[in-house]
Amino acid sequence: MFDPNPMSEITTSMTGYFRGHPNLKYLFFGGKGGVGKTALAGATALWLAGQGRRTLLASTNPVHSLSGLLEKSVFGAPTAVSDNLWAYEIDTKETIERSKKDIREKIQWFLKFADISTKADDFVESATMNPAFEESAMFENMVDLMLRDDYDVYVFDTAPTANARRLLGMSKVYSLWVDKMLKSREEARSLREMLSFSKKKEEDPLLNYLLQFRDRMGQARQRLTDIEKTAFFFVTLPEALPIAVISRFIGWFQDFGIPVGGVIVNMLLDKEALGQDCPEFVLNRVRMQEEYLKTIWHKFDGSVRALIPLFDQELRGLNMLAEAAKRLMA
Repeated sequence: MFDPNPMSEITTSMTGYFRGHPNLKYLFFGGKGGVGKTALAGATALWLAGQGRRTLLASTNPVHSLSGLLEKSVFGAPTAVSDNLWAYEIDTKETIERSKKDIREKIQWFLKFADISTKADDFVESATMNPAFEESAMFENMVDLMLRDDYDVYVFDTAPTANARRLLGMSKVYSLWVDKMLKSREEARSLREMLSFSKKKEEDPLLNYLLQFRDRMGQARQRLTDIEKTAFFFVTLPEALPIAVISRFIGWFQDFGIPVGGVIVNMLLDKEALGQDCPEFVLNRVRMQEEYLKTIWHKFDGSVRALIPLFDQELRGLNMLAEAAKRLMA
């Protein structure tokens, strides 16, 4: 649904937001499943690449859809898809196996330090059975990408919002966990040195790792909360459930310190393009969207960045993404 002058309600458009934040480097797109966040993340990445910025479009969603969107396999490694644009579906399985290997090494360090004669494998399975382990592994991979600094800008297609909330919240959880682990480790090392006949201080690989890990998480948290470099964009449809989802989580992201870039309303029906002989069913959908659009203006006053129409073709391939980018950045 479009008013004769739909942009009159938008105080700051997407292009206006980018103009006001010229140093944006980390962009996240999220929302309820099925709202089109992957397509709009792709359209944004394509537009940024067209501005001459080396851009990486990466998926942190365990159920990837970038390859389908781009009509080209981008699984497992950053893959060139256009001038200045690379895309990457993170290999969750590889990430998990690498994380298991790291955990095995850390447990071996701990067992050796504690003089416990058992195999690390006895502990690895239980340590990796946590339902959040996959998200932890994905977060580690995301942080690796951010800290490598190989690209001018990163556009992340995230999992549905609840998962993205947990994913991005891990930097804070990790920091609290590491601080407690460091305190316990220092106390254990002090006690061991007191009870030891030798005055020689032993190398503690696990303590060194925790210190490095804390520094790494600190860098990640600093970048995620940098209002000049980071923005999380919520994608919604003019429907009750997607609006309720982002209404619930938008405040959490702000409280956590992750800058919210704004709200994008997707798949709007164009009343003018439907014609006079439009079926009643479609007109009912138009009227429903009109009512929910009023709710969106009320709830997210000043935060709506773009209104995207429902296209008559599926958003797949670079040509359709370029068309979506025109509407997104109008």
